[in-house]
Amino acid sequence: MKKLPKLPVGLRVKVILISSFLLLLPWLGYKYILEMEKLLRQGQEQTLIGTTRAVATALNERPNLFSDQASFLQSVQKGRDLYAYELQNPITLDGQLNDWTDYDDKMVRYGRDYVQFSRSPYDHNSISFRHIVGKYDGYLYAAFEVSDISPVMRRKDSLRVDRNDHLIIAMTSPDGEFSRYVVSAYEDGWINAWQITDDISNPSTLIQQKQIQGFWKSTENGYNIELRLPLSTLGNKLGFAFYDINNNQNREIDTIIGTSNTTRLSRLGTVLVPSPEIEKILKGMGHTSSRIWVIDRHQRVLAQTGDIQDSNGVWSSSVKYADNDDSWWSAIEKKLLHPFYYRYLITEPTEFSDFKQDEALVKGVHVSQALQGRGYSQWRRSEDGKVMILSAAYPIWLDNNVMGAVVAEESTIGIQTLRNQALEKLFNAILAIIAIGTITLFLFASKISSRIRRLRDEAEQAIDSQGRIRQPISPTTDTDEIGDLSRSLAGMVNRLGQYNHYLENLSSRLSHELRTPVAVVRSSLENLSMQDQDEDSQRYIDRAQDGVKRLSTILSSMTEATRIEQSLQGAEKERFPLNELVSGCMQGYQMAFPEQAFKVHSGSKDIFINGAPDYLAQLLDKLIANAEDFSDNQNPIEVILTQNGPQANLSVSNYGPLLPENMSDQLLNSMVSVRSQNKQSKPHLGLGLFIARLITEFHEGKIRLKNRADQKGVEVMITLPVASEDN
Repeated sequence: MKKLPKLPVGLRVKVILISSFLLLLPWLGYKYILEMEKLLRQGQEQTLIGTTRAVATALNERPNLFSDQASFLQSVQKGRDLYAYELQNPITLDGQLNDWTDYDDKMVRYGRDYVQFSRSPYDHNSISFRHIVGKYDGYLYAAFEVSDISPVMRRKDSLRVDRNDHLIIAMTSPDGEFSRYVVSAYEDGWINAWQITDDISNPSTLIQQKQIQGFWKSTENGYNIELRLPLSTLGNKLGFAFYDINNNQNREIDTIIGTSNTTRLSRLGTVLVPSPEIEKILKGMGHTSSRIWVIDRHQRVLAQTGDIQDSNGVWSSSVKYADNDDSWWSAIEKKLLHPFYYRYLITEPTEFSDFKQDEALVKGVHVSQALQGRGYSQWRRSEDGKVMILSAAYPIWLDNNVMGAVVAEESTIGIQTLRNQALEKLFNAILAIIAIGTITLFLFASKISSRIRRLRDEAEQAIDSQGRIRQPISPTTDTDEIGDLSRSLAGMVNRLGQYNHYLENLSSRLSHELRTPVAVVRSSLENLSMQDQDEDSQRYIDRAQDGVKRLSTILSSMTEATRIEQSLQGAEKERFPLNELVSGCMQGYQMAFPEQAFKVHSGSKDIFINGAPDYLAQLLDKLIANAEDFSDNQNPIEVILTQNGPQANLSVSNYGPLLPENMSDQLLNSMVSVRSQNKQSKPHLGLGLFIARLITEFHEGKIRLKNRADQKGVEVMITLPVASEDN
């Protein structure tokens, strides 16, 4: 199959430029989606700020939501002012502290800075503790991990609770009443608190309070205490103090260390418990698509709602619409297209983790700005760096004072999903356009190429290998460039046919027109030669006769090829041994060219072919004559006949000059010769090999010229089909 010619360089450049421009369209679509993503992020930012503003508006000018939460304090001291964390699971009072594992990093360590009294210089190895309080289901839970190298337990026969290591709890009730309680234990196990009404050393003044419950458990480093008390009995003041006794004999108090001074109300620290009223307001507003916190002026969380993993913002309802599509196209997208998109082209949203800020101290630029009275938003990366999280804060006002702020956070998962859906549609559209364009261009190109191939085939069939017109090209009526080319080629072939017809008849016309003048000249010269002439005149007459003879030879040669071509059309073929024909002809050549040596090998086995022996003998005449003209006469002309399967191979080679480059095929055409002047002893029109080719093609064979393998001469190869025995 022949290859179509390559496009010109200029046209190829234009095609590349146009194709590159078309490739810009998907890139522009992708850039447009990225710009839309930026706009969506800006919209999400404004929406989230609006959310915080709306929540803050609902909390503005409501002092009752903050007064009970110790929010009017001018300052908060870490460790002294306690924060009750929102517990996610109930606490089992067993002293193991296993339920507090998730809050281990939030436990505060109390040491030298929290010593209220010390009989001797404080040694950190004597007593210290870690402490945390939390809220769950209407109860306040407290955990203490006490380090004490020599804990002293309560004597089992003693009614005193102050002659051993014990815990003092001081707090206010919801109506502001100050109360103190003592917790001491005989041994590990369940414990209750005793309310101190007068003197702690007088057991008769102690009142057992079963609503305060707990568990005491000894450890290698000291002991653990877990407590629980109802939130309904707790105001906004709370403090814990451990009284450490190291001497088992005198049992005097050695060290007092605690969250605050528990002896007087004015020295007591505060406690902040997340507000159930504010939580109800948040949940009632239905803002569950964002993680929302309400903090007081000291950056402590009063209430929170929502989960950052589900915080897709207002886009959460938009990113799930495609999940319920069960159409056939949706199935193709999910099974074929989406795996490819998300593997190479699109980044799929991944699960992420984000730390939960310490509810006792929420930090951030947006929080600081909000507590200064300005709404603010910022972007930050999640803890694992996989997604961006938008945080916004807005102040809560009370009598022109900022009492707190609303903080909201959302992830970009929603926008990322919307962007991916847009990219999916873009890539689907691009694939559809490419598919439709490819099919359309393929059909169009197929139609164009088929017309071009048809025109090419007609052009190839119109002219044979000798340049003769075999059939005209049929012009089309199409109005495009190919139709115009078809009509131009048809006109060109028509004009070429007329010119070839003129050339084909030129030799016979010249031969016919020149024979009569030549005959007149010949007869005149013969008449002159019959008369007595002097020596000079006779010499001129001889020269003229020689010229007329040469001219007659030229005229005969001009018509020889035409006569052979015409006679071949009516020639009959017969089955005969080709080796006998070659052997017989070679004997005659040895007598015709006595000075030229020949080397013949025709084989011992007969090689039968179907052909015309006379014309094959004439073919051999032309080849031998051509080889003798170019032979150096010092080496023999080699003639070899062999059979190779269904083919008979006849080669005639001579030693002499080599073929010029790119001339082997041209020498088989008419009127082509490469003889030098010293070989032009007689007229030669370059028709010998042309006649040999005509005879070879008549016998359905092939003729080929090439230089010898030893590069010392030229070899002519004739390939003819061998006749079958049936023929």
